[in-house]
Amino acid sequence: MKPPLFVRPLSDAERAALRQGLRCAAAFTRRRCRLLLQGDQSQRPSQIAASLGCSAQAVRNTLRAFTAEGLACLHQKPSRPKTIHSVWPKARDGDLRALLRLSPRSLGKPARLWTLQLIAQVCFEKGWTARLLSRETIRLVLKRLAITWKHAKRWPLSPEQSRRQNSTAGTQPLAQASAQRP
Repeated sequence: MKPPLFVRPLSDAERAALRQGLRCAAAFTRRRCRLLLQGDQSQRPSQIAASLGCSAQAVRNTLRAFTAEGLACLHQKPSRPKTIHSVWPKARDGDLRALLRLSPRSLGKPARLWTLQLIAQVCFEKGWTARLLSRETIRLVLKRLAITWKHAKRWPLSPEQSRRQNSTAGTQPLAQASAQRP
């Protein structure tokens, strides 16, 4: 069994800084100051937790941080990661632009239009990414490249085709209805 954690002996300057921290606007700093001042009375973490209404693990975390960092542990660290690992290699930006200019059918895909899922699948098959990326990741990559993306739609190629589709769509049900009448 490990020996219980205790706060190391506080100097007068540290004790004054902790008392001043009790009046801080940040709740994180106030809570840690209360824990450390309570721990200065050589109480166990479970006793401190019971008197302050928090978990014993929170007390142990505070004690370890104070031992390692000193008064710097009173300020909350940023929660975001220090390094961000991008899943899309920036070296492949040009390849992605060239891919989008091609038809999916030229790559052996049954679809006529690109979808985000299809782009992710082709990029994975070509070995550009280590894993199959999500549609949202591909959308963000396209946004970063200033490529506007909308859902795939079937647009008519010319006004003539549009008129032809509208005229056949209107007569189709009538022809079927007249053929079915006795």
